Amino acid sequence: MKGAAPLTGVTVVDFSELLPGPFFTQSLAEMGARVVKVERPPGGDNARRMGPGAFEAVNRGKQSLLADLKDPAQRAEIRALVAQADVVVESYRPGVMARLGLDYDSLRESCPRLVYVSLSGYGQDGPWANLPGHDINYLAAAGALAISGEPGGPPAHNFALPVADLCGSMYALSATLAALLQRQHTGRGQHLDVALADCVLHWMNPRLGAYRADGATDLQAQRAATLAKPAYGSFACRDGRALSVAALEDHFWVRLCEALDMGPFADAAYRTLGARKKVAQAINARIAAQLAGRDAAQAFEDLARHDLPVAPVVEPGELAGLAQFAQRARLAQDAPLSLARFPVPLDGVDAGALGAAPALDDARRSL
Repeated sequence: MKGAAPLTGVTVVDFSELLPGPFFTQSLAEMGARVVKVERPPGGDNARRMGPGAFEAVNRGKQSLLADLKDPAQRAEIRALVAQADVVVESYRPGVMARLGLDYDSLRESCPRLVYVSLSGYGQDGPWANLPGHDINYLAAAGALAISGEPGGPPAHNFALPVADLCGSMYALSATLAALLQRQHTGRGQHLDVALADCVLHWMNPRLGAYRADGATDLQAQRAATLAKPAYGSFACRDGRALSVAALEDHFWVRLCEALDMGPFADAAYRTLGARKKVAQAINARIAAQLAGRDAAQAFEDLARHDLPVAPVVEPGELAGLAQFAQRARLAQDAPLSLARFPVPLDGVDAGALGAAPALDDARRSL
């Protein structure tokens, strides 16, 4: 890695807790920013107790201050810190920072170059602005939950990552980087109102466009269009492992019919995706029957040889031993459940060198 990291010299004061804000500011830290985490006494970020492993994962390399923002003297110290910052991040409900005199409107005159990020569930205004929420609520509000689940089944939140939380984190990251770049031209910072529900809503655009074009105006038609995926899914193999297959496109379908005995579905009548969608469940059942008699590693090799979109279902504990990630040095250590590095190599960035998350005792001593 040559030169300084992209965000060297950028100071971030981070008031956020739990996951979306800390994951966002962790990414800033990985790109070279100095991140100072301001925590509430006596116990600091609630994630320290609710999920210490997750806390460690998204707070590495940050400094920490334990500060009672209701105390005028401590609040004055934090305001002095903010005056030297490039970015402020907060994830309280709307109005909380204003009552403390630490909102953007209170700071903009004395800190005109400040990029101030408010990361919340539903944004700084609107009828739901003060409504509490979690990942499933934001997915529900943005229409994503309604079209999720199994074909013919009820809406289901069945993806094991907090999609809305991480989606909002990435929009906060991209918008902040854009605002810092814009500041170079204007000399001014700005207030970024990042709502997790809004971010998921933006991710809905490909689906909304497809529904409009297909005339899928009711929920059942929309669910059918989204969930009816022939030759697409995770399939159990003889040895108890599983294989993911995604032969959606017509040319991949032809190759799948060469690799597996698809019986009547190999007929020319099923050469188009539209025709296959009508019998998606039957096609997937046929693939399941074919793969049930093979070991996963051999099935992967056979289907990959036919240039098909296929990958083994890798368990979290196996990630460190996977050659694909090992060759690309994507994990910080060669050990089970090692944390992943920032996924995009950048000059000056060594994402494996951040160290541990700040201990609560260190935070108490810092102020």
